[in-house]
Amino acid sequence: MQTIVCDICKKKVEDAFTGRTFFYFAEHSVCEDCKDNLELQARSTIRNNDPFSFEWFNHYIDESITKSKTKAK
Repeated sequence: MQTIVCDICKKKVEDAFTGRTFFYFAEHSVCEDCKDNLELQARSTIRNNDPFSFEWFNHYIDESITKSKTKAK
């Protein structure tokens, strides 16, 4: 069995199941709680970005995860 550790909070994900208990964003593994926090953090910014671009969104999420990782250290 593979052990998954969240790249943001560094907690081990028990009974890891892709798309349910952990998620991949680019090369980052993120637990469900951290994913929810990322979505809340990004929601207002995403709504104000017109026109929407997946390239921009992917960059924004990657940047947010990187910032969260440095805060967690």
